[in-house]
Order: sequence, then structure tokens, then C-alpha cells
Amino acid sequence: MPSRRSAILVVNCGSSSLKFAVFGLTEGLARLVWGSASGIGTSQGRLQMSSAQGTVDDHPARLADHATAIEKVDTLLQQQTSRLDLVGIGHRVVHGGPDCDCPQRIDASLLDRLHALVPLAPLHLPHNLAGITAMRTQFPDVPQLACFDTAFHHGLPAVARHTGLPREYAAQGVRRYGFHGLSYEFIVDDLRRRHGPAALDERLIVAHLGNGASMAAIRHGRSVETTMGFSALGGMPMGTRSGDLDPGILLYLAGHDGLDAAEIEELLYRRSGLLGLSGVSADMRELLTHREDTPEATQAVDFFCHRARHFIGALSAALGGLDRLIFTGGIGANSPAIRAQICAGMGYLGITLEEGRNRTPGPVISADEGPVRVEAVATDEERMIARHVQRTLTNTQEVT
Repeated sequence: MPSRRSAILVVNCGSSSLKFAVFGLTEGLARLVWGSASGIGTSQGRLQMSSAQGTVDDHPARLADHATAIEKVDTLLQQQTSRLDLVGIGHRVVHGGPDCDCPQRIDASLLDRLHALVPLAPLHLPHNLAGITAMRTQFPDVPQLACFDTAFHHGLPAVARHTGLPREYAAQGVRRYGFHGLSYEFIVDDLRRRHGPAALDERLIVAHLGNGASMAAIRHGRSVETTMGFSALGGMPMGTRSGDLDPGILLYLAGHDGLDAAEIEELLYRRSGLLGLSGVSADMRELLTHREDTPEATQAVDFFCHRARHFIGALSAALGGLDRLIFTGGIGANSPAIRAQICAGMGYLGITLEEGRNRTPGPVISADEGPVRVEAVATDEERMIARHVQRTLTNTQEVT
């Protein structure tokens, strides 16, 4: 009889969805199965699971809440992945506040601290916590780890953490945090694996461009500046999020149009960005197909690329120059057209793409003569979480 295989489960809980992936420890953290529970709390619930061999399961399901979704995911995993032994579970947590600078074992004390942080991330943390609570109930004997999207930026220089508000607000946690940290951490880890530790001495900008978008300036493997700040609204325009705004706009909307806090939240998080500018879609792929017949789609794409160039220039200034630029995220890793438009006219920084390489990235896409190495690299936040779980279990000798 074949022996049981040790595995790590990675979970990412949103407001109405739960994404999961199972990584095999004995297979070098190979992704064994992955999937999602979507439509949680609605009448459109659905369970999906895939493996390297293709779709394993895809069917409608009644998912009243995260606890129900996790029970059904557990049942599905037991049915479809025989002889797996879960030795650890990793959770993506959007916000760790000012104190969480690395992944942390989940216990009652950590949960109390995370609940206290909910006002800093009210749209995300409650759902992260709901998933954690349900997972601890479903798997009470399995060690669980919280991995924070803010942790990578914990060491930001003080000057990059400040806002322009009076100092007393910092005591309430009002400061710049930065996000997409698990993606940046994976890219830095990947760079070290591909080119050795010396590559981390370079002046590096990583552009995480997807439905959510941000950039980070990185030196010696650490974040020194980033485009998102207090919340995941700041910086780049995104699929439905505004990105940076003059705060006076919000004062005007509140005073002139009478918008309250909930209406402003809806506007900034769900009706702005590419969707708001184009009136067509939040999906960059759709906007690119409509560029010739829809001027608003062209304007949205142009604005996105314009702001990307702006931030690359600003982050290069923070680094004192630039040696390497890495595009990642759904758009950054997969859209040659967007990469080309962003990099056009940036020769003054030493950024020059080679057209053929840009269309078939592998991963270098820059011209040989350019002083800045430009790459397109797929990120893998789930694998980064699995690595954290593996390291934690190994360090505490809970897995061999």
C-alpha cells in the first residue's frame, strides 16, 4: 500500500470566494490540486478543482458562508486526493498592521491582534478572519500560519512610511504600509534562485500589474518605496480602483454631491479605475480589443500606461538609478502590448525592449545593449505562502 503524502494547504479568502491550492512536500512543493469556492453567501455558489491532468470537479453548491465552503472543500479534497496528509495550512492575510513583519503562527493572541486591525482594512480582514476561524474549526490539529501582504514592506524607511497628516494620527495606525508583499517576495526569491544572491544588490523595480496594481522599489531584497500606501486604493489606477487622487476631489464630492463615506467607498473601490474611465470593462484584455472602435477604452489604457511610467520614474529616483525592471501580475507577465507601451520613451532611464523577446518572454525582454535588464516573470503568491509554511514547520521540526 502506498504511503501517505505530506502536503500543505494554502487558502485565500475574499468576501464571496475562497481560493485554495495543495502543495506536496515530498514532491518539492509541486502544486497537486487547486481550485475555488465562489459565490459564497449567494444563490450562485460553485465549487471548482483542477489538477495538472485537467478539471477534477466543477459543480454548483450551496455555500451559505465561509465555514460551509471550507467543509465542502475539505470533502472534495478527501474524495479527490487520496492519501494526502495535511501537515500545515497557510493563509493569505491582507494586513498585518505595524507589528507583523513576518509570517506568524495563528493562535488566540494573534487573532485578537488581527481583529483589532479590522478598521485598517475593513473590506478585506473580516473575510480573511472568517476563513481562518473556519479552517481552525475544520482542522483543529493542523498548524496554521498567517502570511501578510504588508510584511514585505515592514522595513520601509521612516521617510517612506509617513503621511502628510499630523503626527498623532500615526499612533492610530495611519501610515503607509504597502501591499502585494507576497508577490514581491516571490519575485525577489525567484531572482535570487535564478541569478544568485549578488542579484539582490541591484536597484530593482517590480511592477505587479493585474486587476490590483502596484510597484515597489527594492534594494538588497528589501522594499525601500512602494506605490500603495495606507490602503490598497493608492498608487496605480486598477481594474475598478481609482489609484492616487487629489484629496480635494473627495472633499468636493462630499460637499457638492453630498456623497457619504459608504458612497465614496463604492466609487473608489468598485466604479473607478479602468472600468470607470472606459465605461467598457475592468479587464485590460477587453480594453485592448476595443482600442480601435472605442476611444474611451484607448484613453483608459493610455492613462494606465502613463501612470506606470510616472511611478517607474519616481521609484528610480528613490533608488538613485535602475538596474533591473521586472513586470509581473496578470497584466505585467502576460501583456506584451502594455509592457511595450509603458516602456516606450523610457530610454532616458536605460529601458529598451527587444520586440521579439517581448512577445515571447523567457524571461528577459530587453535589448542586449540596454543598461537596464527588463524581464517578464509570473508571480506565485500561493507558492510563496507554501514556502513560508514549509520553513516554519521545518524550523520547529514539525515536518521532515
